[in-house]
Amino acid sequence: MSTTTTRGVAQPAPAKVSKTRPRRGLGASSTFNFWLFTGPFLIGLVIFVFVPIGWSIWLSFFEARFTVTPSEFIGFENYKQVLTDTDFRNSLVTFTVFAAFIVPATWALSLGLALLVNRLRFMRAFFRSVFFLPTAVSYVAAALIWKMSIFNGVRFGLANTVIGWFGIDNVAWLANPDPPWYWLVIVTVRLWLQSGFFMILFLAALQNIPRELYEAAAIDGAKPGWQTFRHITLPQLRATSTAVILLLLIAAYQAFDEFFNLLGKATWGQPPLVELYKMALGENQNYGAGSAGAVVLTLLICVVTLFQGKIMGFGRGEEAK
Repeated sequence: MSTTTTRGVAQPAPAKVSKTRPRRGLGASSTFNFWLFTGPFLIGLVIFVFVPIGWSIWLSFFEARFTVTPSEFIGFENYKQVLTDTDFRNSLVTFTVFAAFIVPATWALSLGLALLVNRLRFMRAFFRSVFFLPTAVSYVAAALIWKMSIFNGVRFGLANTVIGWFGIDNVAWLANPDPPWYWLVIVTVRLWLQSGFFMILFLAALQNIPRELYEAAAIDGAKPGWQTFRHITLPQLRATSTAVILLLLIAAYQAFDEFFNLLGKATWGQPPLVELYKMALGENQNYGAGSAGAVVLTLLICVVTLFQGKIMGFGRGEEAK
C-alpha cells in the first residue's frame, strides 16, 4: 500500500475510486421487464378480446348464416332484424325486471353482511371467508343445485318440504310463468353467488372510514345505530356504492348461465344474452344477426353505465359533489 507524508507523519494514500459499470441484462432494462411481464397478458387480450369484438362488429354488417366468413354485405339489415324482433324486445323487459330485483337486493344484502362482519370482535376472518366462498362456485353448478335439490317442484325438494310443514301444497317453481315463481329461484341463486364478493368491497370501505368521525359524532350527541349509519357511514360509502351498483347493472345485463340452466328452452323469462345465443347458435345459426344484437347490447350497457355514473357522480372529485 502506498503512503504519503504529511508533516513527517506517514498516512495511507487515498484509495482510487473505481467506476462501476452499469449492469446489463434483465435488471438493467425496465422497458424489457415491463414487456416481459405484460406481454403475455396483452397478447391474450388482443387475441381473445379485441379480435373477437372487431370480428363481431364486422360480421354484423354481412349475411352470415352457418358461416363466420361471409361475403354478402347487407348494411344495417341485421340491426333492423334484431331491433324489430319481438323476443329480443321482450328480453329487455325481462332484464329490467331482473335488475329491479337483483340490484337493490344484492346491494342491501352485501352492505348488511359487511356491517355485521365489521362489528365482530373475534372470528372475523372465518365469517368473511364463509360469506365469500360462494363466489368461487360455478354459476352452472349453483343453478343445477337450485333446480334439482332446492326448487325441483316435487315434494322431496327442500323448498316444498319447508312450505309443506305449514300445510301449503307443492309449488312448481320453474314449470310455468303464471304465477312467476321462477323469479324467486333466479334471484336467490344470484344473491347467494355474488353477495360475498360485494361484501368484501363494502368491508374494505368500512375499514377505511376514520374512527374520529364516529368519536366526534358521539361527542356531539349522535346516537349509535341508524343515526350514525345515515349521516356518517352511508355518505362515506358513496364511491363504493356507486361502483357496486354499476357492476351489478353490468352483471345483470350479462346474465346467462342461471337463466339458461334453470329455464332451459322456455320462451318466457329469458334475458338478452339467451335470446342472442338462440339467434346465433340456434337452428338458423344467424351469426350476423347475433353479432348485431351483441353490438346493440354492448352499446346499451355503455349508455346505461354512463348515465348511472352521471347520476351518482362517479369519477367526480370530492369538491364537485
